[in-house]
Amino acid sequence: MNAEEKVFQPSPKLPSAQKKTRTRWFIVFMLFLVTALNYADRATLSIAGTDMSGQLGLDSVMMGYVFSAFAWSYVAGQIPGGWLLDRFGSKKVYFWSITLWSTFTLLQGFLGFFGSAGTAVMVLFGLRFLVGLAEAPSFPANSRIVATWFPSHERGTAAATFNSAQYFATVLFAPIMGYITYKFGWEYVFFFMGALGIIVAFIWLKTIYGPKEHPRINQAELEYIEAGGALINMDQTSTNKEEKKDVNWNHIKQLLSNRMLLGVYLGQYCITTLTYFFLTWFPVYLVQERGMTILEVGFVASLPAICGFFGGILGGTFSDFLLRKGFSLTVARKLPIVVGMILSMSLVAANYVDTEWVVIFVMALAFFGKGFGALGWAVVADTSPKEMSGVSGGLFNTFGNIAGITTPIIIGYIIATTGSFNGALVFVCANALVAILSYLFLVGEIKRVELKS
Repeated sequence: MNAEEKVFQPSPKLPSAQKKTRTRWFIVFMLFLVTALNYADRATLSIAGTDMSGQLGLDSVMMGYVFSAFAWSYVAGQIPGGWLLDRFGSKKVYFWSITLWSTFTLLQGFLGFFGSAGTAVMVLFGLRFLVGLAEAPSFPANSRIVATWFPSHERGTAAATFNSAQYFATVLFAPIMGYITYKFGWEYVFFFMGALGIIVAFIWLKTIYGPKEHPRINQAELEYIEAGGALINMDQTSTNKEEKKDVNWNHIKQLLSNRMLLGVYLGQYCITTLTYFFLTWFPVYLVQERGMTILEVGFVASLPAICGFFGGILGGTFSDFLLRKGFSLTVARKLPIVVGMILSMSLVAANYVDTEWVVIFVMALAFFGKGFGALGWAVVADTSPKEMSGVSGGLFNTFGNIAGITTPIIIGYIIATTGSFNGALVFVCANALVAILSYLFLVGEIKRVELKS
């Protein structure tokens, strides 16, 4: 029985009498922290956008393109970012990623110094583009680190934990950014978030190690995670100069011709459509369609995000629970995804209600479902070939984040054409339905891909 097959059985007791440490959970905490910062920096424009668009003279279509600037480069940087991870290791690449995206975020605070609105818009687009490029390695690195540190039967919980940080980012930072915008002006949102990110980058550098180098892990925990299928030698391989290789395009073609992975890619595109609606247009929806103030939005937007956070944790925990109960990896990953997407489709009910608390309840239920079903990165950790985990994660994130380009633009045109958000909510729910169909009829059995030489 190989390491991957052990996922379906309870882990055997280790022969060592030593009680194992829990260093791997601190690693997940750090992934959670930097991912929350990652999503908060993506969302800065949605919080500051209403005041900024008034000052810079942006209409809904122009805002859609500015919102999408991040995703153009984020998508383009996925495979190069994954290659950097496989070549230089997760710790160094992630440090520079955090440092650069935080610097470009901070620089957006100086847009008010440009006298010409047209110049300011071009600079804003450029800086958002650079933020996306710098953030490109982040999620492939998250998946890579989880595969390195966690046995298979704990990966669902670990991946769901770092992925749920996108909701925690809204819970924690939306009220803070809303207050900063209201009290000091939109520029200070970028100053605050950029400076915070640079500080976090140096905390990362001092606390993250591979399993074999971490000063706080003991032998019992190392044996435990290795016995459960953790790829503990991944970064040791990537730092060996003799074993460094360029991107193998034949292997990439094999990934792109794999039906299971194509179904996962399509599903991730649709799920990420929901993510980018909440990241970009949701605060604008609350202001323009529901008449809230920007200060109210900062706090109200955090309520559905709390539900998304708990949904994300519960979805990963439930998936790993199914594995421990003997269900197949396929059932354990697919069931939460399908159930979560069904719940997220409740979003469309907001088109038929006017009471504010009912709208927030509907959004909260949709947020919970989106979190519960967001297990794509656990699937990546389960399926990525061992030879190119970083590139595989980058390819997955490329397909998913194409939605970051299309979603803001499509919704911008829907609003400009119809004058309301009703069509936008229908569009988002249709994507949730396609994600369900993809996992049910395209993905098939979930298993690790074995590359042919």
